Amino acid sequence: MEDQISPWFQHYPEGISQQINPQQHESLTNFVDHCIEEFGPRTAFECMGASITFNELDQLSRDFAAYLQHDLKLKKGDRIAIQMPNLLQYPIAMLGALRAGLIVVNTNPLYTAREMKHQFIDSGAKAIVILANFAYNLEKIISETSIKHVIVTEIGDQLGGLKKTIVNAVVKYVKKMVPKYNLPTSLSFNDTLKQGKKRTFTRVELSGEDTAFLQYTGGTTGVSKGAILTHANLIANMEQISAWMSVGLNKAEETMITALPLYHIYALTVNCFSMMKIGAKNVLITNPRDMKGFLKELKKHPFTVITGLNTLYNGMMNHPDFDTVDFSHLKVASAGGMAMQHAVADRWKEKTGVPVAEGYGLTETSPVLTSNVPVSGQERIGTIGIPVPSTQLMFVNDEGEEVAIGEPGEIYAKGPQVMPGYWNRPDETEKVFTKDGWFKTGDIGVMDQDGFIKIIDRKKEMINVSGFNVYPNEIEEVVSGHAKVLEVGAIGVPDPRSSEVVKICVVKKDASLTEDELKAYCKENMTAYKVPRYIEFRDELPKSNVGKILRRLLKDDNTQPQP
Repeated sequence: MEDQISPWFQHYPEGISQQINPQQHESLTNFVDHCIEEFGPRTAFECMGASITFNELDQLSRDFAAYLQHDLKLKKGDRIAIQMPNLLQYPIAMLGALRAGLIVVNTNPLYTAREMKHQFIDSGAKAIVILANFAYNLEKIISETSIKHVIVTEIGDQLGGLKKTIVNAVVKYVKKMVPKYNLPTSLSFNDTLKQGKKRTFTRVELSGEDTAFLQYTGGTTGVSKGAILTHANLIANMEQISAWMSVGLNKAEETMITALPLYHIYALTVNCFSMMKIGAKNVLITNPRDMKGFLKELKKHPFTVITGLNTLYNGMMNHPDFDTVDFSHLKVASAGGMAMQHAVADRWKEKTGVPVAEGYGLTETSPVLTSNVPVSGQERIGTIGIPVPSTQLMFVNDEGEEVAIGEPGEIYAKGPQVMPGYWNRPDETEKVFTKDGWFKTGDIGVMDQDGFIKIIDRKKEMINVSGFNVYPNEIEEVVSGHAKVLEVGAIGVPDPRSSEVVKICVVKKDASLTEDELKAYCKENMTAYKVPRYIEFRDELPKSNVGKILRRLLKDDNTQPQP
């Protein structure tokens, strides 16, 4: 193992330790208190032209925590779901929940009712903070969950005054983005803050071992599982990322662009907590898919840090307004979630003068395991860099034996950012850890003589759509529920814009089944990025001798799909 570790340290910038202190703070709430004390009057978050300082975040999150404690009677360890895009309400609700000692269940706003139901039942969530735009889906399934308290917010709620009223009215009545819903006992988010302000917040003692977040992910089984991320896991990864970022960034001087959703672990750790540590202003982008609006927002800020996926960087550069954005203040551009394409990385550096520092990690690792070091001059396009401090990697073959440098193997990881396990699933936890504590990532990588790592394939059969994991079993389960489907196999096929898209191969039970009919059914039951882009009807599917559909052969048989 020593031979594999040694090449990495030569690339550590001067002054960066090979180890971090994962006990730097007792808990995330302790960490937040420290940030507020150090950066109180500075702007912490800005969204849609409105902003809150660290001091205001302190007060608002305390008010929300007090409401959760006194009015809803929620106790330490209770789970609360948060389901919204990037809005000022997110950090207020998230930090308030943590301060009340609760476990935050981050939920994708794009989830269908079926997907929400599984996550809420599995986590045992007792409360939810949800954007009104998605409350109609909650109405469909809430009676089947343990959720007793629903707090609804609207997009403009934290914009204040007349702007709040106008934005909420336009969203609801002009753009008609809020489908009708009936949740008669629901509470208004702003009302909870007003009520909480009248209460006394009681500090909850938390340790690093306490669970902070349940981040739902999946695997080859297709069962969505809650990765337990402790306060210590998040603090460790934040310290690891901050060590990398300290090379080029300064306290109380930086502006971060957060287009990635904070409910995603990448943005939560890298954009939110790591930037709070240095007192950066965090500009939240609510809808980065509106590329024109996104670029217009960029022009308002002398931003110094940006994170994104390959698809975001590519989309930005392919928009006609890109060249009107001022990148002269940019210091760090970070990428993760999916492979960064050479052509996109090269073009970005040519246009902005700043190379993209690509990294790698998983939900189960909080998430960062490796990264190129920004502003070091050592970034290597096409690699995921080197392990961050206090992180060990090992490359292992199918027999469980460590392979030589330059040989591909499954990446095993150890470090203080690695989760302790999956929520209430000891069987699934056992599958991903070795007896001596190595976490099996399921990804195949190779390390060169200098210690830089490349991801060459995924051992798991998950499909990567724009950085979101899509699991074939889940797709197959949904599609097979259609009355006219006999058999189905789901695979990922290459796509230049989103890395991969879903393709299904279907054997009909009823000859009248059409592609349009099946796509409509999928759209009703799955969030957009999971819906198959391509459907191929077949007379039969390849199977093993025990009847298992062989997705590998489906991929081998796959011809390049035509749009």
